[in-house]
Amino acid sequence: MGRTAVIVDAVRTPSGRGKPGGALSGIHPVDLAALVLRAVLERNGLESAQVDDVLLGCVSQVGEQSSNVARQAALAAGFDETVPAATIDRQCGSSQQAAHFAAQGVMSGQYDIVIAGGVESMSRVPLGTSSAVGGSPVSPLLRARYPEGLVNQGVSAELIAQRWGFTRDDLDAFAAESHERATEATDAGLFASQLLEVDGVAADETVRRGTTTAGLAGLPPAFRTPETSARFPEVDWRITAGNSSPFTDGASAVLIMAEETALALGLTPRARFHAFAVTGSDPLLMLTGPIPATRRILSRAGLSIDDLDAYEVNEAFASVPLAWAAELGADPARMNPWGGAIALGHALGSSGTRLLGTLVAHLEHTRGRWGLQTMCEGGGMANATLIERL
Repeated sequence: MGRTAVIVDAVRTPSGRGKPGGALSGIHPVDLAALVLRAVLERNGLESAQVDDVLLGCVSQVGEQSSNVARQAALAAGFDETVPAATIDRQCGSSQQAAHFAAQGVMSGQYDIVIAGGVESMSRVPLGTSSAVGGSPVSPLLRARYPEGLVNQGVSAELIAQRWGFTRDDLDAFAAESHERATEATDAGLFASQLLEVDGVAADETVRRGTTTAGLAGLPPAFRTPETSARFPEVDWRITAGNSSPFTDGASAVLIMAEETALALGLTPRARFHAFAVTGSDPLLMLTGPIPATRRILSRAGLSIDDLDAYEVNEAFASVPLAWAAELGADPARMNPWGGAIALGHALGSSGTRLLGTLVAHLEHTRGRWGLQTMCEGGGMANATLIERL
């Protein structure tokens, strides 16, 4: 039997609006990540040299987020120079994958203590910057396989809404509820155990209090163009900025250890990793991967969706968790109970461990046992993580 990998701590910055003038836009992404790395050590009384590796997710690895941003962040945080670090790109699931690699390394006996996390400053390194440098990633061979061309994620979200029959009102109502749940959780102090105050910012800037379905109804479709309308005439275009996750700045990290290491250090294991899954999916629909990933992980664990106490399904667009819930027969009350990325933001490379920290905190607050996290990912992939509260 391999060792048990446990989560000891989870920390994150507030979510800042990912545009110039956003609450965190003045902070270099290396320093944003350094803040959460340093906090993990300080909150748990660790010396950096005790850490075997630092694994951070980041999607736009260019400019200020280039040159292995994980290593730059560890050095900026004052970590001992002997501590290595690596940056991971599995698109929106990058830091969730970082947590998988960290936990799997612990379980195999190669690590004792790892920090997994992620960072994205979408105000300073805008989405698409990587592709804008040095040409397109769509190669001749890829174009030959998909001659009609792939599409951006917003169009994929539209195709999902069309296939599952979600109306504009369905999507806007889901978005409004995300803001309502996040507002209630914020007011109840439910995020306090995770949040760092950064330059006087102590709450998520992306949560919009008082958001209503009626208010969202006036927003125009965000991804309808003459080209997309001609290619997909069956779509009636209902994805807007209001029922999508906003551009976001943020960083997050989780402290992962072997259970015996945590106990020897006098630290309390909060949850253990129980199972992992990762899958590829249709790169045109692109965002449906959480459905087969969830089925795979539940099969491996011998559990059903009804056995789970909570599930964090990333709200890249409202149609994604709605389709997931419809296919899995999931209870809407257990899905993103403290709000999701539509309200709390989606700082791409950071979102995986942001969701993981929220899931652990929710299970502790409600005394639940089983929690599932899953995320859609660019290019047609998804990760799923099953944890058990200890």
